[in-house]
Amino acid sequence: MAVRMKDRFLNEITPSLMQKFNYSTVMQVPKIEKVVINMGVGEAVANSKVLDVAVAELQLIAGQKPVITRAKKSIAGFKLRENMPIGAKVTLRGERMYYFLDKLFNITLPRVRDFRGVSNKAFDGRGNYTLGLKDQLIFPEIEYDKVDKVRGMDIVIVTTAKTDEESRELLTQLGMPFTK
Repeated sequence: MAVRMKDRFLNEITPSLMQKFNYSTVMQVPKIEKVVINMGVGEAVANSKVLDVAVAELQLIAGQKPVITRAKKSIAGFKLRENMPIGAKVTLRGERMYYFLDKLFNITLPRVRDFRGVSNKAFDGRGNYTLGLKDQLIFPEIEYDKVDKVRGMDIVIVTTAKTDEESRELLTQLGMPFTK
């Protein structure tokens, strides 16, 4: 599945992008560098077991072991101390990245209730795209009965594109369902 997306990128998308943006060499064509999936678990301050469940779910979704993220600063109002574990993240590259994107575009996002496409405005100005999901239940790996709490996550797609327009075209041709 993921191999198809990578082959399509090399054989169909690259020539199309070269023609549209008048690139002189194949090396100028934007590529997807990595995908970062981040899950913040604020309840981990009070109950550290919650973080273990979130890490297990993130590992199922990404197919790779997550790294636990820690607080950089102490915040008394949130009863948070420096270096306390407060979330988990996974960085996907290569085959796993293409496999995850293929699954995200074709299986997961269409499962979102009232789905009309993802926003066109979530680019950061440097060609990277950020997508926020409200719950982990839309992923087919997560079993509904075993979920104790609905947790959201952020998915950041980092590209080598210089502008948002180049990045939008790259993601559109890869199959990202943007709103019309």
